[in-house]
Amino acid sequence: MNNNLPINTAQTGTNWDERYSEPGFVYGTAPNEFLVSVVDRIPKGKILSLAEGEGRNAVYLASLGYEVTGVDGSAVGLRKARELAAERGVTITTIQADLGTFRIEPEQWDGIIASYCHVPSSIRVPLHQAAVRGLKRGGVFVLEAYSKEQLAYDTGGPKSLDLLMSLDDLKRELAGLEFLHAVRIERDVREGSRHSGLASVVQLLGVKR
Repeated sequence: MNNNLPINTAQTGTNWDERYSEPGFVYGTAPNEFLVSVVDRIPKGKILSLAEGEGRNAVYLASLGYEVTGVDGSAVGLRKARELAAERGVTITTIQADLGTFRIEPEQWDGIIASYCHVPSSIRVPLHQAAVRGLKRGGVFVLEAYSKEQLAYDTGGPKSLDLLMSLDDLKRELAGLEFLHAVRIERDVREGSRHSGLASVVQLLGVKR
């Protein structure tokens, strides 16, 4: 399904179709470690994965019985996501869309995932507010991303402060959730060729009561 246009590369400084055209899987095929560590807190049902890319998280969740929809601006990334799903014997839904205009329907999702979904704050703030509205009561939001402190590291992530995140900002943007886990930590991130080494990240697990 094609819903609107891909995210303008000028917004993020990255041509995602070009990046995902590199051989192999840029961020690997293993799911995000933080997602794996909290997946048992996500109710079984419908999951929306924002900026899904090449499918590693969507395919993992589908393998556990979730009904997963992955949204991304890159047609190339989503094609690889579908190929990975077929290879692993699972089914996922993909939507090519600009996250700046993509509509999250209210109270439709049991879980929403944002793994390294780095977009400008002008997009991120309303996107996160829409994500809170989009969760069903009892639904769970899971996020891991590079913090603003990541600029001091050379291990991946955007080079613009506006594309990086702070815990205080995220808590305001995701008002309406009860945070069961909300931290900024240093951890070793090994996800393909682009996330490699000690990094400063923010992690959030929130539930809509």
